[in-house]
Formats: sequence, structure tokens, C-alpha cells
Amino acid sequence: MIMLTKTSGEKFLVNHLQIECIELIPETKIVMMNRDFYLVMESVQDIVGRIADYNAKVQDIHRMVTVNEEPKAVPNRGGAQRPGFRR
Repeated sequence: MIMLTKTSGEKFLVNHLQIECIELIPETKIVMMNRDFYLVMESVQDIVGRIADYNAKVQDIHRMVTVNEEPKAVPNRGGAQRPGFRR
């Protein structure tokens, strides 16, 4: 989610995955998938930058959480089975 500022000065969070489009009428108009819209003070470039920053942070967190341990050997019970496959 990214933080934006309504034209009234009120700050709010928006799920960037729910943005359908951004219109440039003198203000910046964020149109959501459900057709609701918000007039915000941020420019399109600022909004796109915030979305890119958020996505980069999510990717960094994903990389930090990834486990790089060697898998433990599972004894072969006869026959060639794919790992994790049960009959």
C-alpha cells in the first residue's frame, strides 16, 4: 500500500494493485477498479515512484526471507521417485 494525500490534506493509504488508471485533470485523479476515485496532491511521477519503491521493498523482503539451507537427504525406498511425490 502507498500513502497519498487528498486535496483536503488528509493522508490515506491506497492499495496500488486496485488502481485502474490515473487521470490528469488539473489535479491528479486516482480511479480504482470499483470506479471510486480520489483527487490527490501527488504528481503521477511521484505516485509511480512510490509504487516502484513499494514493489522493490517487497522484493527485498522476499529475498531476505528465502531460506538457502541444503535440503536433507531422504532415504530412497526403492524405485525412482520425484521428491515430494507420493503414490
